[in-house]
Amino acid sequence: MAGEAGKARTVLLATEKAFAAAAVTKIEDVLKAANYTLKKLENYKSKDDLLAAVADADAMIIRSDIVDQAVLDKASKMKIVVRAGAGYDNIDLKACEGKGITAMNTPGQNANAVAELVFGMMIVSARNNFDGTSGFELVNREIAFYGFGAVARAVHKLAQGFGMKSFAYDPYIPADKIKEMGAEPVATVAGLFEHQYVSLHVPLTDETKASINKDLLGKMPKGGTLINTARLEVVHEADMLEAFS
Repeated sequence: MAGEAGKARTVLLATEKAFAAAAVTKIEDVLKAANYTLKKLENYKSKDDLLAAVADADAMIIRSDIVDQAVLDKASKMKIVVRAGAGYDNIDLKACEGKGITAMNTPGQNANAVAELVFGMMIVSARNNFDGTSGFELVNREIAFYGFGAVARAVHKLAQGFGMKSFAYDPYIPADKIKEMGAEPVATVAGLFEHQYVSLHVPLTDETKASINKDLLGKMPKGGTLINTARLEVVHEADMLEAFS
C-alpha cells in the first residue's frame, strides 16, 4: 500500500483461533490512526467464511490460517498478507507472487508467549498434572533445543532462572555464538535426544517434516520429554505412537 496514503483501505483480521482481546484492541488502534477499516473474522468454522470475507479486503492479518490459491483467487483487491508469527508454511508463496501480493511474517513477536507455554507444560508434567503425587524439581535438569532462534532463546532465559542446563543445535548459528548465549552447542540433532527435555523450534521444511522419528525418540532417557511448539508435522506421528506402545 506504499505510495497510496490516504486511500480508504479494508484490513481483514482472519483468525480461526482469535487473538487475545488486548492484542485486537492494539490492532484496532493502529488501523484507526491510519484511517483504515478493520473487518474481523474471528473463530470462524468454515473455509467458506474466509473465502467470502477476503473479497473486499486490501490486506489481511492471520495466524496459522491457511492462505492458499483458493483464498487468493477470491481476494481480488489483496495487496499484502501478514502472518502474526514465524514461518510461511500456511501461506502459498507462489500463489502470492503470481498475483503480486506481498507476504510477510513477524518472527519473534510471540517468543515470550510461546516460551511461557513451554515452561507451563514442563511444570505441569514435572508435577504429574498436579494430581497430588510426588513430582520433581526442574533445577539442574537438562533441556536441549532443536533450533535456537527467538523462541528457543526465550525458553533458555527462563531455563536459566530455573537453574537448568541448556544445550542447543541450530545449523544456521555457529557453535561459538550458541555458547556465547549461554547454551552448550550440540553437534547433531541426534545428540539433543540424550537430554531429558527436548524442545522443538524449527520451521516446517522438506528437511524437517516428519524428521523426529523413532530412531531419535528411542535415544531419549527414561522419563524424557519431547516438547513441540513448532509445527505438528515435524514429528513422525506413527513413530511417536510406536514409541509410546
